[in-house]
Amino acid sequence: MTGERRLEDLQRRFAAHLRDPAGAPAPEGIEDRRLQVYRELFFDNISGLLAGTFPVLHRILGPERWAQLVRDFYRDHRCHTPLFLEISREFVDYLADERGTQSGDPPFLYELAHYEWVELALAFDERDLATVPADPAGDLLAGVPVISPLAWPLAYRFPVHRLGPEYQPAEPPDEPSFYIAGRDRRDQVGVMHVNAVTLRLVEHLQQDPDLTGAAHLQALADEIPQLEQDAVMSGGAAALREMLEADVVLGTRPA
Repeated sequence: MTGERRLEDLQRRFAAHLRDPAGAPAPEGIEDRRLQVYRELFFDNISGLLAGTFPVLHRILGPERWAQLVRDFYRDHRCHTPLFLEISREFVDYLADERGTQSGDPPFLYELAHYEWVELALAFDERDLATVPADPAGDLLAGVPVISPLAWPLAYRFPVHRLGPEYQPAEPPDEPSFYIAGRDRRDQVGVMHVNAVTLRLVEHLQQDPDLTGAAHLQALADEIPQLEQDAVMSGGAAALREMLEADVVLGTRPA
């Protein structure tokens, strides 16, 4: 084996040991006291980064379960980016696609993690609402509403906004919870707790951006015939005004 290959082999064994100290033996010839410095440094950096992004989940799990969850992620997931800001997204991907159901995991683990990650994703999204053409004073019914590109409709089985150390339901309630997360013109991230009809209205605005507000509401009323049309129209108009105040709707398309 050439010197270059020996170095590469040493690096791979060293990295494997740092990822999984219990399952991958350390390279020979390195003092364990020195290895311990690296083991703690790498793991604590990842754990601290994730705890800052997922503070509610961190408090719910407590030190031992949190450390085990991070250790599982650190050991089993292969990140596709070295960027620290992207590691939180990789963590959410791990929970969604790889972890499966583990003993001791709360049933809302993924949903709460995703909800907390959304705040980070919106905060660092590079899009600028000031560049989106929209008339904030336009008629939201007669005109074409402009939905913010930073508006995220969200639906979860659990009421994620209420979860915490004092509230950890073992089963989801009968009704799911709906939200619209977004970042406003002041670069403040906020979340609106909405009903299913308002969430569907946002989806309509995103899917067919060329309709007037009135046309969107009529389509929504046609889609939900079990609700009175007048209630959908008046409630939808009020929702449009509320979303305008929150910069979820930025105004109407300029003439």
